[in-house]
Amino acid sequence: MNTGVRHPSSFRDPSGFIFSRDGVLYRQVNRRYQPHYTRLMESGLYDALVADGLLIPHEEASLELALTEEACAVLRPERLPFISYPYEWCFSQLRDAALLTLRIQQRALDFGMSLQDASAYNIQFYHGAPILIDTLSFELERPDAPWVAYRQYCQHFLAPLALMSQTDMRLGKLLRVYLDGIPLALASSLLPWQTRISRTLGIHLHWQAKFEQSFTDAPATTPTLAVRQEIGMSRAALQGMLDHLHTTIKELRWEPKNTDWGAYYTFTNYSERAFAHKRELVTDYLAQVQPQTCWDLGANDGTFTRLASEQGIESIAFDLDPEPVEYCYRRVCEQRETNLLPLVIDLTNPSAAIGWHGRERQSLIERGPADCLLALALVHHLAIGNNLPFSLIAAFLRDLGRMLIIEFVPKTDSQVQRMLATRDDIFADYTREQFEQQFTEYFTIQACTAIEGSERVLYLMSRV
Repeated sequence: MNTGVRHPSSFRDPSGFIFSRDGVLYRQVNRRYQPHYTRLMESGLYDALVADGLLIPHEEASLELALTEEACAVLRPERLPFISYPYEWCFSQLRDAALLTLRIQQRALDFGMSLQDASAYNIQFYHGAPILIDTLSFELERPDAPWVAYRQYCQHFLAPLALMSQTDMRLGKLLRVYLDGIPLALASSLLPWQTRISRTLGIHLHWQAKFEQSFTDAPATTPTLAVRQEIGMSRAALQGMLDHLHTTIKELRWEPKNTDWGAYYTFTNYSERAFAHKRELVTDYLAQVQPQTCWDLGANDGTFTRLASEQGIESIAFDLDPEPVEYCYRRVCEQRETNLLPLVIDLTNPSAAIGWHGRERQSLIERGPADCLLALALVHHLAIGNNLPFSLIAAFLRDLGRMLIIEFVPKTDSQVQRMLATRDDIFADYTREQFEQQFTEYFTIQACTAIEGSERVLYLMSRV
């Protein structure tokens, strides 16, 4: 019908889909969803959620832009600077997304509507806080019916949060394997035994897992979920269940073992002079580049990322360790920072393109390039800690960003010496000369300054 391109991740919902045309993002609303969309807009629910920053706002565009004949409306939502995924979030990010979903469901009931799905992928982080991005998630309330999205909510939010809190923080990465949420039976088997008698997890996770398993093992004559839902649930009972879910999520806690990440740099070999000079250089290089977006790779607690975000630059702080990312996100919330997004990503195994046809969730590279990268005190971890040649590091960084602010840490540096203390030094090519030679295959050096009070050097490069 037209030349627009449908988004590869937007195919599951018959109510509508996302597509782009001439670089502009649109959402098509299909006719089958029209009664629900009309109620959303006319009831005041949309206005209330947008006013509170809970739902992404949109404008209605011309119906002529529709991609298929099924359309009854075309929306132009406010576009986000970056799409992140639940398996990239720290504990508190997933927890805040879970609480937001419950808050929206409770608000929807006040307007005679309900969330028909509770996917974590419907939530993004925008201006420092979670926000719902799927306008078509709402449906007319079904009188005396249970919440249709309850199971999905438990798989996408409760199960991973419980595993991260009660078993091991790293189990949140199971969301990268189970894109439809962690199976409740699996979560139940991995949780400590004492959680089975919990008045919260026992009910919403263990009992639910056992209930599902009983129907999986039952004969074909056993009533289906659709039939079981007709048993009914009063509004008061539904509100009580949502309140209990809220209590369950709020009770889940995870605290980093190192609670003083703000003092991280005091334990490195930076003198006050070197640290101050490095900040000055990074600030100066950012002023020269004037980027709109900045990715800080190996950002730790976001100390240097904030040199960009505090200038109004949309910035992302990546680190493989969930502890400093947790610390960084908590500070974002406390300070109400609006231009900084912390994410848990391992650069040696970054998020790949996964899902149906390998296109449903984008790789990290596909979501770039950033206008500017920060790679501070990072190269020696990749080159010596992970045996990556300078040429491969340079090629990877070239794919991620247009400009690069990168720090070279020589082998004589105490941090590198500490890394070499427990292994053979097989890194004869780890020299500043080789660094420059290999990187200039992919970048042009724009500036190079020694950091005062150290042996380190800071470079400003532009990709070839």
